[in-house]
Amino acid sequence: MLNPTHLLNVFGTLGIFAILFAETGLLIGIVLPGDSLLFTAGLLSSIHRHGDVHLNLFAVMGAALLGAILGAQTGYILGRKVGPRLFNRPDSRFFKQQYVVRTHEYLEKYGPARAIMLARFVPVVRTLMNPLAGAVNMDSGVFTAANFVGGVLWAIGVTLAGYLLGKSIHNVDHYILPIVAVIIVASLIPVGLEVRKARRERTAPQTAQTAQTAQTAQTAQTATDPADV
Repeated sequence: MLNPTHLLNVFGTLGIFAILFAETGLLIGIVLPGDSLLFTAGLLSSIHRHGDVHLNLFAVMGAALLGAILGAQTGYILGRKVGPRLFNRPDSRFFKQQYVVRTHEYLEKYGPARAIMLARFVPVVRTLMNPLAGAVNMDSGVFTAANFVGGVLWAIGVTLAGYLLGKSIHNVDHYILPIVAVIIVASLIPVGLEVRKARRERTAPQTAQTAQTAQTAQTAQTATDPADV
């Protein structure tokens, strides 16, 4: 069910809308293949027919744009309504307060509008950012404008990239699987970098504390060493 070609052959254009709506608006959609789905839809739109479905480029872009924008807006509204209760639960494994804190830091680092637009291009982050933006009470007007611009850049841009590649490569349907694999790997690079950064931030205080403890112990030992008397 995570194979974009299979999803498009089974559900067609309507599936694009539903999947992007779930990925950007509902936390259960965090595992759905947004980037690869858009790119593959663009590729298949450049082919006269593939499998059981023929995709029209303009229909694909329309469905993608609506799903991305409406989904993100729904996620934001849900975040404002129930976000504080979800992310303040101390016993929750998924809805953690630290996500709210990191969202505040992310919004302050890049600015609210830019942060929302950049989050579109990062898997997992684009799913979590919308409800978190609502949970931290980000201005609704700023979010709506950034959501629209980011939705256009992501949904239309990635789809057109796939379409143009399909038009430039003869028999591109023979290479869909390796192309999709490359897209998936490339889209996960920012996630990997963020995880690596988070691990370094967690281990840095522990390393500093260990070094300080060792230095204190060495100082104490030196002060009590009989040879120094």
